Amino acid sequence: MEFTLRDSEFIPLNNLLKVLQLVGTGGEANIRIENGEARVNGAVETQKRKKIRPGDLVQFERMTIKIL
Repeated sequence: MEFTLRDSEFIPLNNLLKVLQLVGTGGEANIRIENGEARVNGAVETQKRKKIRPGDLVQFERMTIKIL
């Protein structure tokens, strides 16, 4: 899957998961990130508001998202 950033140079990780409807709420996104369920560029990421930028690869559940 690909996600194109518009009008911004980054998107916080928790917002990305919510925008893509991979979680039901922002609170769920925060909990799942804190639990180590998200990876950014191959490394487990626990920062809820980690800045995701073009070129990053985010893995969540069985989904890989390329940021454009």
